[in-house]
Order: sequence, then structure tokens, then C-alpha cells
Amino acid sequence: MTEQSIALQFTSVSFSYPALQVLEDVSFHFHTGEFIALVGPNGSGKTTLLKLILGLEQPQSGTISLLGQSPKKSSSLIGYVPQHASYDPTFPITVEEVVRMGLVESVKRGQRKQELQQALWALQQVELAHLASRPYSDLSGGQRRRVLVARALCAKPSMLILDEPAANMDKESERRLYATLANLKGETTILIVTHDMRQVSDLTDRVFCIDAHKEDRVGRTVVQHVLEDYEDGTKRVRHDVQLSGDQCRKEALNG
Repeated sequence: MTEQSIALQFTSVSFSYPALQVLEDVSFHFHTGEFIALVGPNGSGKTTLLKLILGLEQPQSGTISLLGQSPKKSSSLIGYVPQHASYDPTFPITVEEVVRMGLVESVKRGQRKQELQQALWALQQVELAHLASRPYSDLSGGQRRRVLVARALCAKPSMLILDEPAANMDKESERRLYATLANLKGETTILIVTHDMRQVSDLTDRVFCIDAHKEDRVGRTVVQHVLEDYEDGTKRVRHDVQLSGDQCRKEALNG
């Protein structure tokens, strides 16, 4: 896979629940190595988009390509950081054990040392290796979020997806998280999904917004907004400047 190969591509994707059309004719893409923000208000369809990307739902029409394959076939190449842990944070388990849950293959005889090394490497990426033996329940909310990032990194994925990455984080934990993402940028494709436009950081290469169709359609679409560089090194989203779906499709064909 070359540096400029397409990491994720939606082509004319539509999805609905029995009583609700959520997405309609969605087309967008981004390349490997990019840092992408996908932004939308609560209830706009972000969760549905995530489920489609992760292969947990199938589109009614259109196609989705993730790292050159279907989402289900690419699952082992994805590191996913959910907004909320899927288990009781008070369960008696160490930080290192939580991180090792991110390894795709089950524990086999003779591999424990290698898995421990991978877990410690992942914890080093989020600056928490010194807490490896600490009970997970003893950690602050921000530290727990960073441990979940380490869990997602443990298998060294090609793409990292973070759902509301800075939710319930204090400023210092958020700073450390984005320092980690800055170190990963370029080598790992990064997608953050958020309702908070403030999460569009200086690291962001492109930003996509879940938006209503301009035509008379019920479902929502995904629109790429232009990022403008400022002299102080920061970036701002131009809500008044969009790339149409046709432009995105043309860029994908030429990219």
C-alpha cells in the first residue's frame, strides 16, 4: 500500500433504520497517513457512520472500502478507541492487562513475553508505562482514556479510530493525548469522530462534517470543509467553503 493509497472510501452509501433514513448518497475518502476529523452534532449519524466503518452495520446501497478491503476483512488492521469502556472500570484488572486486550490473537504458550513487551510499548506511547502494574480502577478519567488508546495501539494497527477522544479529559490529559497522536501522525492513519469542533487541531489534514443535503432529501451526507492555515500556525474550519461529493469522487479517481 503506497503512501497516497486510499485508507477509507465511501461511494454513494445510504443507510436507514426501519423508521429513519440516517445517511443518503454519502461519498467521501481520505488517504493513508492522514489525520482526519469527522465532525457532527449529537444525533447526526456519527454512531451509524462508525458502525459502518467498523463493519458492524452494512449499507443498504453503495460501497465502503477500508484499507483496500471490506470493513469486516480489515478489522485486524484497525485500532478503535470507544468513547466509553465496554467493561466495568472497577473490575480488578491491571493497566497492563487492559492494554493486552487489544491484541488480536489469543494468548498462546511462549508468547506472553512478547505480548507484555507490546503492551509496555503501547503504554510508552501514551506516557503511562510507569502505571503498568497499577489497578485500572485507581486511574483518573483522563488516564483511563489514554490506557484505552494504548489498548488500541497494542497490535500496531494501520489505522486508529477515536470516538470523542477528549471526552471527560482534563486539559493536561488532553495535551498528552494529542502529543501521542502527533508522534503517530504520518505512520498511522488517524480518524477522530467528535461533536466538538474544538477537537479540530493543528494536526488535522482534512475535516469532514455530517450535514444535511442541500437537495430535498431526508438522510444526511458527509461534506469536506476547507481548512485554512493562519500565520500563527493554527488552523480554522471554513464553514462557508465546501468540497462537493463530485469533487471528492474526482479527487479519489485522480489520487
